[in-house]
Amino acid sequence: MGYTSKNNRRPFESASKASHHHIINDPEVKAVMERMEKPLQVDGVSIEELIKDFEPPENNPVEAIIAVDGGYTEVVLNKDFPSRTIHFLQFGALFFKLDDLAEIDASAFIDPKDMAKLKNIQRLKLALPTRNLCFKDSQTLKGTVLKAIYEFFLNNNLDEDKSLIDTLAWFVFRKYKQGQRTENDKSYNLATNPLTLEGNPILLSEDKMNRDYTFNCPETGGKIYLTDIFRLHEVIDEETGAAGILGYLLNVIEHLIIIHLIRLLYNKQPQMLKKVLFIKDGSTGFFGQTAQLHVAMQDLVNWLFDKQNILLAGLEKSGAFVDHAQDIQNKLELGKALILSDDYIYRCILSGTGDPNRPYASTSNYGHKVIFKTRNGQMYVVAVPVRELKKNPTINNLPNLQIILDNVEKLHCDMYDSALFPVALVNKLVSLSAHPSQRILTKFARNFSG
Repeated sequence: MGYTSKNNRRPFESASKASHHHIINDPEVKAVMERMEKPLQVDGVSIEELIKDFEPPENNPVEAIIAVDGGYTEVVLNKDFPSRTIHFLQFGALFFKLDDLAEIDASAFIDPKDMAKLKNIQRLKLALPTRNLCFKDSQTLKGTVLKAIYEFFLNNNLDEDKSLIDTLAWFVFRKYKQGQRTENDKSYNLATNPLTLEGNPILLSEDKMNRDYTFNCPETGGKIYLTDIFRLHEVIDEETGAAGILGYLLNVIEHLIIIHLIRLLYNKQPQMLKKVLFIKDGSTGFFGQTAQLHVAMQDLVNWLFDKQNILLAGLEKSGAFVDHAQDIQNKLELGKALILSDDYIYRCILSGTGDPNRPYASTSNYGHKVIFKTRNGQMYVVAVPVRELKKNPTINNLPNLQIILDNVEKLHCDMYDSALFPVALVNKLVSLSAHPSQRILTKFARNFSG
């Protein structure tokens, strides 16, 4: 890495343009490169048994769409001290009636008249110090970040009578089961205590939770927030900062918004759960430090399947699976769905062989992935919640698949590759662009930095 010039009095020291030959001619580097195993080309793999016909249902039960998305941008608080940063996050939950979408289904772009179709857009905002910053009442960056996340969940309720943190408690302590809960349902095993150096496991029991959704730490006497179950404290460093948590946090908040809306519908209009399709940006899973939450999500999904239904789709826009979908688009016929088995995933998409005893991503996902080519030729990677992950899933293992694919086809958007109209629109409404959003937010933040 080269040197920079702080005061413009010395030249910028760029990286060498001739040092690469030391790498490409090194025998140990060559030996590592030769050991690399590449996924097979699809031409050499039989996929006929994995491909299923798209058969749209005669009566589409979906009457409304709720799309959830989020984004963030980084701001340097002091231009003379660039290692002091804050991130601004924004999330949106967008509600459409399917009848409204039918009128603009063929639109290739979003214009102001499309905005008039909106029935409801809820925005949630979070300012998160991520490097070399502390709250006045906090001694560390870690303490500041954890408190900011806790207060975000405590203070946001999407204009309902319950906050997001109350929904988090409803979710992790399985309160939706009411009298059918087990003793295990009423507690959560936090793998590391955020208030101690040793970070020993600690059991958080619902009956010991304070009214403000905190727990008394038996070792330090301090307060453990319910939101600490995300375990983000494990990847916050006082020197390198907290930027590494942002992807995990974004995914968790998007999920909790959906869970919050599911809870609202179930309590007020449970029959609507059969008529509302939730669309989430990204896969159906929890990752990194937050991965253990997939167990609670799997429980909720199965309970909803038994009681009403849950129509939820994760739409992937980038990554290895999307790259593979584009690679095989000329090999997959119109109106076909490719249900991805473990064997196919590890032979054609990902490196390695996977765990022979457990399905792909069984420690993080609660759904299976499907590559879908619509009858108009659009390619989508759709993740669908299931009752149980399997190494070789069949169409019978994917509840509501045909209903979900039917609506995915109806909601296509030609603005971007693999885009759905409500997701593209909610992204427009909550994303924070580098210009001018970042510049405006920078000026806003510096007004508070002295």
